[in-house]
Amino acid sequence: MDQKIIDLYDDFTHGGMNRRSFLDRLVALAGSTAAATTLLSVLQNNYAQAQTIPENDPRISAEMVDIPGVKGLKGYLVKPKAASGKLPAVVVIHENRGLNPHIKDVTRRLASEGFLALGIDLLSPAGGTPEDEDKGRDMIGELRQEDINASDKTAVAYLKGRPDSTGKVGAVGFCWGGGAVNALAVVDPDLAAGVAYYGGQPKAEEVPKIHAAMLLHYGGLDERVNAGIPAYEAALKKSGKTYEIYVYEGANHAFNNDTNAARFNKEASTLAWTRTVAFLKKHLA
Repeated sequence: MDQKIIDLYDDFTHGGMNRRSFLDRLVALAGSTAAATTLLSVLQNNYAQAQTIPENDPRISAEMVDIPGVKGLKGYLVKPKAASGKLPAVVVIHENRGLNPHIKDVTRRLASEGFLALGIDLLSPAGGTPEDEDKGRDMIGELRQEDINASDKTAVAYLKGRPDSTGKVGAVGFCWGGGAVNALAVVDPDLAAGVAYYGGQPKAEEVPKIHAAMLLHYGGLDERVNAGIPAYEAALKKSGKTYEIYVYEGANHAFNNDTNAARFNKEASTLAWTRTVAFLKKHLA
């Protein structure tokens, strides 16, 4: 697919334009309404594919739970059934559409790797993640950063205090959620490890506050987010933080999302996931 079309969709999904403007520009790039309609089906997520690990997989148990501390806050808690003893824990922070089937699947994947995994729904205090993705994006846009941080810190505290947790808690986030992981690392000294997939970076002056080990994944074609890498890395290095940065050449923003045919990159996704699991096992041990 033409990179201009992928970049246009990325601009739309991150609030750069409304849906009407996006569709008009997509038609112009595609050459016709029929061609644009075909492209749209590829650009949008297909959640029928969000079953890498089904909910009824015998290796795991999954349930929605209330997270005490923030009114209405809920999460998708998944853990391995065969685990004996306490488990390292991970908060999974969704993209800017809420806790959708893909992020639930990612949460199940982490549980299958031996983690106590909690997919937080940051829209739950406002009624929960809607099925309509455009509405979900609008709701995300209404959240205040201080409330996002407070909910994420509450999720970390919840996992840290559970009797089936070792007390070591990490966080993994994607896209908007990647930025949320970076922000969480700044405000929560209890976070032991943070993994941000193509997430916006904190200000350089905030980096000294980070206590967590950080793993940062970026798509080589993601110019919008990648513009912030040099300043972030310089600040991490200057502050003596533990971090790893990987840029996957030829990969787009959202390269991990296997429900999105236009942007999913299997090679980059597989390598990044292998690194993610190893990083979390190392720093949550």
